[in-house]
Amino acid sequence: MYTQEGSLSNSQSKYLETFINRYTERTKNSKKFRQVYRSVIAEPLISELLDVSTREMYYPIIIERSLGSRVWDIDENEYIDFIMGPGVNLFGHNPPFIKKALQEQLEKGMHIGLQSQLVGEVAQLICELTGMERVAFSNTGTEAVMTAIRLARAATGRKKIVIFSGSYHGHFDGTQAQTQIKDGNLLTSPIAPGIIPNFVEDVLVLNYGDPKSLDIIKSTTQELAAVLVEPVQSRRINLQPKEFLQQLRQLTQALGIVLIFDEMVTGFRIHPGGAQAWFGIQADIATYGKIVGGGMPIGIIAGKANYLDRIDGGMWNYGDTSSPKIETTIFAGTFRKHPLTMAAALSVLKHLKTQGCELQQQLNQRTYELVNKLNTIFAENEMLISFSNFGSLFGLTSLGSSAQLKDYSYWTGLKLLIIYHLRSKGIILFESGNGYLSTAHTDEDIDYLIQTFKHSVEDLKQAGFFASSSAHFAIA
Repeated sequence: MYTQEGSLSNSQSKYLETFINRYTERTKNSKKFRQVYRSVIAEPLISELLDVSTREMYYPIIIERSLGSRVWDIDENEYIDFIMGPGVNLFGHNPPFIKKALQEQLEKGMHIGLQSQLVGEVAQLICELTGMERVAFSNTGTEAVMTAIRLARAATGRKKIVIFSGSYHGHFDGTQAQTQIKDGNLLTSPIAPGIIPNFVEDVLVLNYGDPKSLDIIKSTTQELAAVLVEPVQSRRINLQPKEFLQQLRQLTQALGIVLIFDEMVTGFRIHPGGAQAWFGIQADIATYGKIVGGGMPIGIIAGKANYLDRIDGGMWNYGDTSSPKIETTIFAGTFRKHPLTMAAALSVLKHLKTQGCELQQQLNQRTYELVNKLNTIFAENEMLISFSNFGSLFGLTSLGSSAQLKDYSYWTGLKLLIIYHLRSKGIILFESGNGYLSTAHTDEDIDYLIQTFKHSVEDLKQAGFFASSSAHFAIA
């Protein structure tokens, strides 16, 4: 466990040893699975969480089955799942209406490479709900973002794009950029080995929500093809800069810069029309995924016709002399428009349309109430810890500035310990502290989360992990 002094107190050591033994015994088959297959399965590792004192319990819970708000692991432990997909399962695990659609399509076959009759209606419903004009399908969110950037560059003839610090747009090399100061100059560099500098040399990484970023965009107008934005960043849920986004829309529109909204998380969650409808903004291109796929892999590129026309050359008709007029760029993928994916997506879109805004409104309100109750727990314990939410996405957020943290690694480790404490009692959240509420979660599920969080904090406080009333979390 990370500590402010660099070592554990006697009470902390004793508690941690007992807890790890109890946790690993409870999930022993998951741990065994990870060790047996470690040599053949390459998994990303969050290195900052792999501390020497907690590494014995750092392994994924291996799930055997799922239904509604619950999952069951290979040790036959039952959990209330608040990861939900992550964020995919707005209606819980294996909802009957999606299951029915998939079963019916399985009977008809999986004719990959040939057009499914469902594609047209799926595209039409996406346009209807989002207000976009045309749609294209890919397999993942990463592919959708990659394509959206390519379309913007093809349409404008420019190279550079803007992204914002703290955002996540998948693992496409062209968005894996960071800024650093070298010899007094602000430079863009790759965030990880294996990404060549040429891939990110045309990427500007600006501060999200900062008015100075708008000034930088103005000064580089002639070079910019697009501004790519995650309207509410999953890593900073409490940053919801409506005014900044509206100013960004006005600026990009005036300067002929393509505005791309990455709505993988926010799309169909906060509102049927996504963050665009919520903030009163119409982007030029938007990317979607997660919820709309109903559990099947999907990426969607939606936008104004003059950008999506770059995929097929634009509208034309049979029976006359019309033909595609727009120069196209490359776009492909064997499994895009997979019949099973289209069947699941169609069932989701029909359900969303039938339910209307009320579905999201109720879920948003329930999540807001959950967050308020959790924050009350921390206030009662005199701890500067808080939750925030954006619709049904909620998570731990920071109070105060990073300068107030005496030891960042201590709080990172303590955050991890709380999450694993919750898992030991049947609650699954992300290691970051984020979670998603679904329509399958009952009031009893929510009450159990609240009470379990309260008891976990009390247990850790008694063990000496919260040394003072200035206790504070920060989220990376």
